Amino acid sequence: MPTSHRVHPPGSSAPPAGGAGVPAAALDRRALLRVAGGGAFAIMSLTAAACAKDKPLEPDALLPHEVSARTDAVWAKAAAATAPDRAAALSVIATQRTAHADALRAEIDRAIGLYGDGTKPKSASPPVTPPAAPSPPPTVDALRTRLATAQKSAADAAQTSSAYRAGLLASISASCAAHVEVLLP
Repeated sequence: MPTSHRVHPPGSSAPPAGGAGVPAAALDRRALLRVAGGGAFAIMSLTAAACAKDKPLEPDALLPHEVSARTDAVWAKAAAATAPDRAAALSVIATQRTAHADALRAEIDRAIGLYGDGTKPKSASPPVTPPAAPSPPPTVDALRTRLATAQKSAADAAQTSSAYRAGLLASISASCAAHVEVLLP
């Protein structure tokens, strides 16, 4: 019989006489399980803490699309100087690309979330400020090329995204295709 399961004689606190060779500080089964469980918990806690600290923040996958949309809006406004006859179409493109950028930013912010006190956590996706207007102003053909690139990029990203993000990117892709094919033929 194992030492931790021996029954001591009534009124005795010492092990029976036949227990020679048994250490005085032998652990019973419960104490052994407590020590093993505590050790396993400590190892898991340290491992999780080490992993959490070492993980660098990565920019959101939607960030390049937001940058592109804000740049396209600026280009569309600037292109009106080279093609005043298309100013109305270019204004629509600028307005819609700004709306695309705002929708992308809203999704980036939603994914980051908020702390319980209403503050935002640190993000690797800083707010995007619109670039300065290019000088000289871009041509309609240059804008058309940018929009076609944005359309393809959004379509490709929609295929690898899921749920709302896929729908958002697909919608942006369709809008950019309409800009190229309908507003800037």
